[in-house]
Amino acid sequence: MKSITLVFAILLAVGMMAACGNNAPEPSSAQESTPAPAPAPEPAPAPEQEPEAAADLSGSIITAGSTSVQPLSQELADVFMDMHSGVIIDVMGGGSGAGVKSVEDDTADFGALSRELKDEERELAAQEWVIAKDGIAIIVNADVDVDDLTKDDLKGIFTGEITDWSSLGGSGKIEVVVREEGSGTRDAFNELTGVQGKDADGNNVDNTLETAIVQGSTGAVKTTVAGTENSIGYVSLGSLDDSVKALMVEGVAPSAATVLDGSYVVSRPFVYITGRSPLSEAAQAFIDFIFSAEGQAIVSESGFIAVA
Repeated sequence: MKSITLVFAILLAVGMMAACGNNAPEPSSAQESTPAPAPAPEPAPAPEQEPEAAADLSGSIITAGSTSVQPLSQELADVFMDMHSGVIIDVMGGGSGAGVKSVEDDTADFGALSRELKDEERELAAQEWVIAKDGIAIIVNADVDVDDLTKDDLKGIFTGEITDWSSLGGSGKIEVVVREEGSGTRDAFNELTGVQGKDADGNNVDNTLETAIVQGSTGAVKTTVAGTENSIGYVSLGSLDDSVKALMVEGVAPSAATVLDGSYVVSRPFVYITGRSPLSEAAQAFIDFIFSAEGQAIVSESGFIAVA
């Protein structure tokens, strides 16, 4: 009996403990753990304002003058206009005298000359730039045993006054090879050697030998001289190679150095001049470009001699 009573007591105690567990207060919501709030994001920095792009150049530029300088001017102008789409450059010819006249009359920004300014012309030019130099090499066939000629010799040969190499220390009948009429190289050679003369009215006259072999390119002149016995011709210095023999003139061999120092006389400067009106921003930028590394590289690539 005692044992039944003991078991009953134990069962009663266990039941009371379970009831107490079921009646335990629920934890309050304030006691529940909650995640800490995330820190507020820092405001993004205000974007930096980019500086306004500099306005590109705009306007028009006119060059006028020497037809020998004209192709180089056009090359320079084309590249400059590609760099500055708002600029238009009009490259005109007319001759060196027309270049001087154009700045005197204020009809061009730059007058172009393929020679030195005359004393009376210097008074008309506010500024003068030598933008390049041009040398003309006198070439002969390898069999010609003459090494040096004077300017008077060249004039005599190319006008037909001298017809045989024996007059100059060699031998054989001279075969003359020239560029076509209108060639800048022909015009320059004629002007520098005196082949170009004047008529009674003061107009230029080309006195080139009528029976000369005429070729339409520098390469054709070189090929003809290289393959024609006793022949002589002329080419721009930049195109000189070993296929022909280059002569000295007045004792000086043609080279970039002798052209630059003026000792090789069959050479000339390419000159830009301006009148009294101040240059526009675009015109000043163009002349600055010509003397830049890129501009002078164009001078060299065009077969002329860079000066900067």
